[in-house]
Amino acid sequence: MGRTLHIVFVAPAYWPATAFGGPISVMRGLALELTGLGHRVDVLTTTLTGIGERPSRDSSTAEIDGATVRYLGTPLRFRWFGVTPSLGRELGALPRPDVVHVFGYRDWVSTVTARWCRRNGVPYVFEALGMFRPKLRKVLLKRALDGTLYRAVPREAALAIAASEIERRELAAVVAPERIAIRPNGFPAPYEPPPRPGPLRTRLGLDAVTPLVVSVGRVARGKGLEQLVVAVGRLEGVQLAIVGPDDGHGLTPELLRLRDRLGAGGRVHLLGAVDSPLELYGDADVLALPSAHENFGMVAAEAAAAGTASVLTDRCGVAELLRDRGALVVTYGEAPLQGALARLLADDGLRAELGRGGREVAAELSWSTVARLQAEIYERVA
Repeated sequence: MGRTLHIVFVAPAYWPATAFGGPISVMRGLALELTGLGHRVDVLTTTLTGIGERPSRDSSTAEIDGATVRYLGTPLRFRWFGVTPSLGRELGALPRPDVVHVFGYRDWVSTVTARWCRRNGVPYVFEALGMFRPKLRKVLLKRALDGTLYRAVPREAALAIAASEIERRELAAVVAPERIAIRPNGFPAPYEPPPRPGPLRTRLGLDAVTPLVVSVGRVARGKGLEQLVVAVGRLEGVQLAIVGPDDGHGLTPELLRLRDRLGAGGRVHLLGAVDSPLELYGDADVLALPSAHENFGMVAAEAAAAGTASVLTDRCGVAELLRDRGALVVTYGEAPLQGALARLLADDGLRAELGRGGREVAAELSWSTVARLQAEIYERVA
């Protein structure tokens, strides 16, 4: 290991704000392992906790996984765009860091931090967390802002970090290839989930053998959930559990109407958020991640660690790691999704084979391994 570094994470939201999806667990996993390697990690973030919850205007400090986390008072917010007026002052009050890790894009926190780093000669690495390419909503406005207000954030970073080849290609439209480093996200350690019927099947009133497809993550547009409901609705006798917080896109009522129109009211369940999703994967015969765009896809990594086979689209970054080892990878679309689900549900041997392969990938790409890669990246720019 190289010298001990002082690393500052600056993020638009941080643990325990799990309503914002996989990036929260990614940042926490990195911080835990980096402090375990002896580095000092300070985290500056907002007080955002969820889409529909009012953030606190008061600042506070907590020790989490060896890192010092400063939650800065957030008087204004839009979704996970939180305005923290004290951010610049807090950055200046810290001992001068060796490197700053800017997480997120098109928000107050990343923009202010990148500007502070440039003015003070502090190197920073930029990780967009899958937000770099404009998509879904207000695409034209995002493109206009990317060329003006946010232009310098990626362009002036010492290095930009991509979690996958998919994200690297997106970044390459703006950042020179030699200034992009691919660092995959870590996988949880392989583990044995509770025996069936576990907590999810018990909640749904299912026995241990009823075919069950599970989707874990935010209920949001771009996740392919409409296609998943149709695909499962056409597979006789198959149950679907969609587990995760509503992202405020208005998608939940659409999915319920679609379910009812397909006559699958007793087989498609929208369960909302849960506290411990890792307990659910053992109840799933298949995890489905049919997204139109995922820079990585942490839920597939979690399922792999549990030995649960997945169906992923080739638009998910994690598919590069799990293809034919822990998952069937399909093109984005309703028909390929349905076909892959039907194939896996009908083949116990294939599911078991992919389950074993997924655990092998999880063992190879532990958070400790990934944190060492991240530390090497910091060394390059510090």
